[in-house]
This record gives sequence, structure tokens and C-alpha cells, in this order.
Amino acid sequence: MLCQFSVKNYKSIREEVTLDMQAAAISEHEDRIIADKDGEKFLPLSVLYGPNGAGKSNVLEALANLVLFVAIPIIALRPSANILFPKNRVVFEPFAFSDAKNAPTEFEIFYRTSAAEYRYELSVLRDEVLYERLDRIKFDTKRRAMLFERDGENIEMGADLSKLKVSKELSKTISLLSYLGITFKENEVVNDSVTYFEKGFCLLNYGNPMSEMNMDILGVDRYKELVLELLSEMDMDIVDYRVEEKDNHTLDIYTKHCVGGEYTELKLEDESSGTQKLFSMFPLLVIGLLRGNTFVIDELDAKLHPLLLKHIIMMFNDLSINKNKAQLLFTSHDLSTMNSEVFRRDEIWFVAKGNEQNSQLYSLVDFKDEEGKSVRKDAKFDKQYLEGKYGADPYLKRIIDWSAQNA
Repeated sequence: MLCQFSVKNYKSIREEVTLDMQAAAISEHEDRIIADKDGEKFLPLSVLYGPNGAGKSNVLEALANLVLFVAIPIIALRPSANILFPKNRVVFEPFAFSDAKNAPTEFEIFYRTSAAEYRYELSVLRDEVLYERLDRIKFDTKRRAMLFERDGENIEMGADLSKLKVSKELSKTISLLSYLGITFKENEVVNDSVTYFEKGFCLLNYGNPMSEMNMDILGVDRYKELVLELLSEMDMDIVDYRVEEKDNHTLDIYTKHCVGGEYTELKLEDESSGTQKLFSMFPLLVIGLLRGNTFVIDELDAKLHPLLLKHIIMMFNDLSINKNKAQLLFTSHDLSTMNSEVFRRDEIWFVAKGNEQNSQLYSLVDFKDEEGKSVRKDAKFDKQYLEGKYGADPYLKRIIDWSAQNA
């Protein structure tokens, strides 16, 4: 489970920004809060709003690339470990509009497993690791311990990992956490901390969701039953589907419709782009809910009807469905769901551009107006957002005078 994520000097993000999944002490939708075994409370979802170009996608992309940076070296050697990850190399792009372009990108992530809470720090210059550290607090003993620290070529192993022999020629382009996951996966501490990166996230491809559909999951019987239930709940006329493997090991998906008592099959590629997106999401959505994963998707609302979007959001809010502490992080422009019925104030985040083109991230629950007043829980969030009252102004700053333009 994700507790908190911070990033500095990544693309449009110059100064450190923090996305906090810890629940604030507010009195709305308290039945939707994930309570962990030690009593700490966390959010099942967070949504990022803001104008185009503000950097919403970069916040989630930074989280995704941190996960991939650790996970890819591990799954490259064991391709069946987690089919939800691409295997391309990760290179971090720093903020381009100042001297920061020559400085490292810095990350800090707090995450939890069933056994412990971890704090992982990483400083990387494009693809070379400069510094990293992993700390742990065990739930049963409450003991805090440094598991390892890497500063340049110097590596210090904590007491719990002191018996592990780390290569003195560790590549600068691989994290120590990845190396441990490859070399010492049988170690209980290593396995617990690394598995979160390897299997704890469901990442939907940013550029083209259809390119990472992982449709083979849809053919698994126990997942297919859930997918069909989802289709039924969303009131679609798709009553069945089948997955057909071709000679070149690619897959074709056929959907079965029932219209007027007649059954008709269509290839998925002939369906609407919205239906195609639903099928691209379903494998991740089902696995994420069953495993209790952190589900990360850019522009969840794109090509989806607002009622379908709301249905997906409410699945994570409903703890009778979301029994395994799954979380949903996404960006959106859809305002039909920006209200107090769907979200708590601490689940709504805004991304805005500063005067020097740097992205700023802040939550609605922390926002104060010019008089220092907080946003009321019964406020019209969507209306106030469109009025520019939250700082992340969605309007164009200038309207072209077309009457003055010549052909």
C-alpha cells in the first residue's frame, strides 16, 4: 500500500512535491478509509486535476518510473514474474528551465506490506544512481532500522542484511534494491521489500493503453467471471467474450452482444474506443482489486462515459468490494465526479504551473483562500474550480481575436 510519494527535479517538477495517501482528520466518508493493522488510516484513491501542460501526468509518471527503475532489472531475468510491466530502460529527465537540468532527480516513497512500513530514498542523475537508502519499521516490534545505504560507491548494510555480500562492482545504472531482489530474493527481508515494486503496482501504459493490454489475462477463467460481472454492472450489452491465440502468439479478442434476442460477435478492434479502453483496463482493474495493488492511470476519464468513470471510482471507495486495500491514483478533467459525494477533500489534488514553468501540487483539504479560509466540505468543488478559486485555473489565459486575423 502506498503511504506517501515525493519527487524533486523531474520534467516539469523543479521543487519537491508530495502526494500523501494518509487520510486527513476530517469528518467526511469515514467509512471509505483504509484502516491498517496499527490503526493508521489511508486513502483508497486520489485524483489529480489541473489545466493541460500543468504537469499532472508527470507526477504519476514519476511514481511509475521509480517503480519501473527498481522492478525492470528483476523482471527482465524472470519475465513471468509480473507481466504488467514493460521492459524498456528508464531514464529520468530533470527540470529543463534552470540549472536543475544538471542536478539529480530525487525520490522518496513510503509504502507498506503486511509485515512492515518502508521508506525508500533514491537520487539518480538520468540513469545513474548517486544515493539510495532503505529503512523499515516492523509492525510487530515497532523497531525502526536502516536496511542499507548507498552513497556513490560506498555501501553500508544494516544489521538485518549484514550477512549479504554485495558486489563491489555494482553498476551505477542499477539500484541496490534491484540488485538485492535479483541476487537475494530468498531473503525474507529483501523479498518483502522488493515484491512491492515488482507486484504491488498496476501501471497502465501512458502513451497508448492498447499497446500494453495484457489481454491474455482476460482468458483466465477466474478473471473472466469478474470481467463479465463488471460488464453487467456497467449495463453494457456484451454478454460474453473469447480470447483466440493466433499462430504468431498474438491474441484476438471477440465480444458477444445480445441485441433483440440475437447474438452477434465483434472483434474488439471494431468496438468503440471507449469499449476498447475498458477491456484494456479490466485486467489491471481486476488484478489490482484482488491483490490489493496500487492502480496508476493517466487520464482515466478519457473515452469513458462519466457514469462508467464514477462506477470505477466507487469500486475502490466501496470497502465491501475493495477488501484488500487496493488504491487508485489517476488524473482527470471530468468535473461530473468532482463533488463531495464521490470524493473526500483530501482525495482531490491540483497541479498548477508556477511563474517559472514549475509544477506545484497541493490538495483541496490543505487549500486556503486569500482570507486564509479552508474549503468547506459541502462546497461546490466543480463550480469553484471552474471559477479559478483553487489556483489551478482550467481556463485559457487569452482568447484570440479571430476578427483581427487575416487569411
